[in-house]
Amino acid sequence: MNQKTLFQRIESSVFGGDAAGAGRLADEALRGGADPLFILEKGFTKALRMVGDRWEEGEMFLPEMILAAEAVKEALRVRRPRLADSAVREGVAGATCVLGSVRGDIHDIGKNIVGTMLEAFGFRIIDLGTDVDASRFVSAVGETGAGLLGMSALLTSTMPEMGTVVRALEEAGLRRRVRIAIGGAPTTPRFAEEIGADGHADDGGAALRLFQGLAQEPPIPSAARLSRSEARHAD
Repeated sequence: MNQKTLFQRIESSVFGGDAAGAGRLADEALRGGADPLFILEKGFTKALRMVGDRWEEGEMFLPEMILAAEAVKEALRVRRPRLADSAVREGVAGATCVLGSVRGDIHDIGKNIVGTMLEAFGFRIIDLGTDVDASRFVSAVGETGAGLLGMSALLTSTMPEMGTVVRALEEAGLRRRVRIAIGGAPTTPRFAEEIGADGHADDGGAALRLFQGLAQEPPIPSAARLSRSEARHAD
């Protein structure tokens, strides 16, 4: 099967909520020697993003989106052993990552895609859901001992909450041991730097690579890094 035909069939299985068909396609792609991450990112998760876009535009109903997500999960289940082997080789298996959409933001399709990909690669995911305030992020990091935190925002008005979370972690004495990444349509690498986060990702594949790298970095030095705004006030 050529790549174009494979992706068309993947899209049909996801849009139709055909979990069994998605699993068969994943298995067929694996047996054909396809790269697991490439097919996952460019096939299944891309199709799921399209489903999310249609839902937000009112062109799909929630039950249809749930079935589409289940189809992608089945494809991931088939691929999980291969992806997990890769995680072990890259030294990230078992790394704990807290995820959530910040306070005021109820959008979660992007966060869910990131969580699904990370979980498939061996990360332990603590998904707090949507509309998560700073205190819940702090509690989750403290209670689980997570070394990674991912925050999502789709609305420009909720972006400042990301900085609030970073400051709350600093005040709780937890910032030194957790690496923070952000994502969402209005966010940028520059904004990540300004609030004192450790990185930014535009999509699921970029988030996976970012978290893989962050999971292997040494602890942050005892003098926690200040955000640009805090550094200016300290001068």
